[in-house]
Amino acid sequence: MISNSRIILVTGGARSGKSVLAERIAGQFDMPRIYIATATAGDEEMSRRIARHREMRGTGWQTVEESRDLGAALAATDGQGVRLVDCLTLWLANLFEAHDPDTETARLCAALAAQNSPVVLVTNELGLGIVPENSLARRFRDAHGLMNQAVAAASDQVWMSVSGLPLRLKPERESP
Repeated sequence: MISNSRIILVTGGARSGKSVLAERIAGQFDMPRIYIATATAGDEEMSRRIARHREMRGTGWQTVEESRDLGAALAATDGQGVRLVDCLTLWLANLFEAHDPDTETARLCAALAAQNSPVVLVTNELGLGIVPENSLARRFRDAHGLMNQAVAAASDQVWMSVSGLPLRLKPERESP
């Protein structure tokens, strides 16, 4: 499934199985596994979600919590194992109002290009639903779609999970 890919993006809708797919892909690398979590426990429900994800992952993962400076977290963990970033949607939401999404997306893509060890990234596919009613939600949806496009272009492989089934959207790049 992974071959020699270094940057792998996994996308899908809510509860589509994308995190499970990303964990399965990361598990195919014969190296330590590092989970870079972008979520923050802002309320009780989110705290439960985070705990459920930790429990589902089980042991064998080192966890790094970084809600904003993803480039620094990737740089600090490069060479230590395969990294699974879950998820880019929450990361962008954490930055959205205080930072320019285009600039942050460009910084992320530059950080990905500099990686030596594999990175598996999880993101949501937001553009398949209705047009949001308010301008803030529309701006976020648009910025998120552009971020997904940029990260997909920077990735060696792109997968989509639909109803728990993996769909390969972008095959591995061939070596020059």
